Amino acid sequence: MIIKIDHSIYERLTSTEKQVVNYINANTDKISNMSIVEVAEKTFSSPATVSRTIKKCGVGGFSELRYMLSKKNNEDSDLGQINEILEKSLREVTNTVEQLAINNILNAIELIKKVDRIYVFARGLTELVAQEFSFKLQLLGFNSFQISDPNVMRKITAEMKNKELLVIFSLYGKTEELITSAENAVSIGARVISCCCSEDTPLKKLSTVYLKGYKYNHVSIKKFEVTSRMPLYVISRILIDYLAL
Repeated sequence: MIIKIDHSIYERLTSTEKQVVNYINANTDKISNMSIVEVAEKTFSSPATVSRTIKKCGVGGFSELRYMLSKKNNEDSDLGQINEILEKSLREVTNTVEQLAINNILNAIELIKKVDRIYVFARGLTELVAQEFSFKLQLLGFNSFQISDPNVMRKITAEMKNKELLVIFSLYGKTEELITSAENAVSIGARVISCCCSEDTPLKKLSTVYLKGYKYNHVSIKKFEVTSRMPLYVISRILIDYLAL
């Protein structure tokens, strides 16, 4: 039995939810290789019902359940590994969404709406996040420019106006030219929005709004700095989706 719940919780479940719990507990050897849609079909329910039931029973979600099962069954096959990979992505997205303060998001939106011009800065692989964000801002009618050249960054921010906005995407918030650019912008009175996955960065104090994502500590390719930028993409998407309303 993988889902253990006390009698009081079990009694509050609907008949369909009890059916989901019973099916999962009776098929622990199969669940780690199934999708939530397949479990829903087997229990004559819906994916939403399966997800809701699992959370009612104290498990974070279906991906977490599959991960628990692969560990419990001591699976060292591709099945166990793929569940661990799925769990990593789930944690990054879920934790990023959960730790973002709604007021910070709304404040960032208001800044973007009020300024005359928006500069979007990033370096390395994070440039891909910045490019997409700036492009979508342009599609929404904003005066946005994406810049990745360090020398251009320093020159532009040294001449920014206070009605202009600097948006920085950085995984760790340690890149020297991004920090210098933020310092330049602040000294002139321009606003700064920083999107990072670290508490330990000078950008946090320099930013008018600081949006922090969650970075999973496991790195797949250790030889190069190619860590996933998924948390930054999540933040970017939240801002764009709200602006598009």
